[in-house]
Parts: sequence; C-alpha cells; structure tokens
Amino acid sequence: MIYKTRADWTAATRKRVLVFGMSGLGKTYVSAMLRERAWFHYSIDYRIGTRYMGEYIADNFKREAMKVPLLRELLLTDSVYIASNITFENLAPLSTYLGKPGSPARGGLPFDEYTHRQNQHRVAETSALLDTGHFINRADEIYRIGNFICDTGGSICEVVDPNDPNDPIMTHLSKNLLMVWIEGSDAHTEELVRRFDRAPKPMYYQPEFLERKWVEYRVQRGLKEDEVDPDDFVRWTYRQALEHRQPRYRAMAQNWGITVKAEEVALVRDEKDFRSLVESKLPA
Repeated sequence: MIYKTRADWTAATRKRVLVFGMSGLGKTYVSAMLRERAWFHYSIDYRIGTRYMGEYIADNFKREAMKVPLLRELLLTDSVYIASNITFENLAPLSTYLGKPGSPARGGLPFDEYTHRQNQHRVAETSALLDTGHFINRADEIYRIGNFICDTGGSICEVVDPNDPNDPIMTHLSKNLLMVWIEGSDAHTEELVRRFDRAPKPMYYQPEFLERKWVEYRVQRGLKEDEVDPDDFVRWTYRQALEHRQPRYRAMAQNWGITVKAEEVALVRDEKDFRSLVESKLPA
C-alpha cells in the first residue's frame, strides 16, 4: 500500500484512492462528493464507454437506425449524427450495448454475439484500469490537481487475480493508489437483488462463470439458446454473481488494501469525513 500507516496518510499532501465493490454501495457517491471538493475523479466505466467502447456503442445505434427508412436516408447522406451521451452518472449506453443473452424475439442477443461483447468489455476494462497511472499524471501536470479518486466498476474483481502478487493490474493500481473496498452487508445484498429483480440490467461476467451458468440455467429449464428469456436468465444469475464476486473483493482488500463498511460510507458527508474514515482503517 502506498500509505502503510495513519501517519503516512495524514502527512500525504496528495491523496490517491481507488474505491471498489458491488454497484450501489457508494463508490460513485463518494467520488462525486470528492470531485466537488476539487479531487480529480477518474471513472473506469466512463473511460470504457468512451475511449474503448464508444465506437462499438455508436455503431450499434447506427445499425438499429439503418432499419428505419427515414434515418437510413439521413445517415447515408451524413445528415444526422448519432452518438451516445454517456456520463459518469448515466452509463446506460454501455450496458445497453452489452445486452443480455437469449431469445432475439424478447430482446436478447445470440450467445456467441453476447460473449463477443463481453470479451470486448474485458479488454476495455483491463486497458482502462491500466490507464489509471496516466490519468494521475495528467491530473497533476495539466490541472495541478493532486488528490485523485478512481471510481471502479463492480466487475474489477473479474479481470484481476487478487491472489497473484504479480498480477499486472493490481500491481499497477496498488503502486499508485490506496485500494479501498466498500463492503456491503447481507441486507445490502438483499436490497441489490430486489432492485435488480425490478429492473434487470446487463453486466459483465467472468467468462468461466458465465459459461457455467448459461449451461446450468438451460439444463434446469430444458431450453434451447434461442428460447431463453433474457431477463429471467440475468435475474437467475445475479445473486450467484454477487456471491461469486464477494470472496474476490475480500482477497483484493486483504492482499492489496483496506476495507470500509457501506454503512460507514453512508455517513460520509464531506471530504473531512472521508479522510477520517480512511485514516481509521489504516494501521497505527
């Protein structure tokens, strides 16, 4: 860790932190709050959706637009411009592009196309994470901002091996930032599951996990690939995905960083609160 003790953290004139954990536990809340206090906010998902997958997303919009005669004519004559309006708070264009596997008649993607997009996301997320050091330097050199918060997606644990001391992503991140896991409780998990059940959203899965669950789901229900209800599959998979990720998050925190509770993050109201919370978790 770049701050090994509370004294190191307190004395540092430039605070550099990465927050990770399940979506919905406060990563973006804390990042946005610190951004308002003049910290540089680097969003991994935003970087993925703009720098690395922006063209894929826009091309997908154009493919759909080409099915509409009026828009087809306008596109072919360069009369309209189609792009995603992705923001730190609205990542819908990225999740929409990722999609859900299953019956095309129900809005699903053929599994081969779905896994192709998953692989694109894996490459993009890896690249975005390895760009962190560049953005730390950029924040300092261009904007003269020393304090830095890296806001990661929930799938960071799927693209690293937290138990490998030589993992290239974890090595890069831990050399540049303090890794902070926002740990949720069982109650948080239940709330996330309820929220997801109401509005199931696309997400990234580790390839081996996805392949295994895709087969298990279809065998249990006796379905062919094009008979799968996409929403039902992602609902069925979601809780298992959270359970799959939890030990990976824990290993990241134990081997590379510190842990704060989601309940503690919910009480953070300003930069002073955040600094104090981090300080309390570091060794004396």
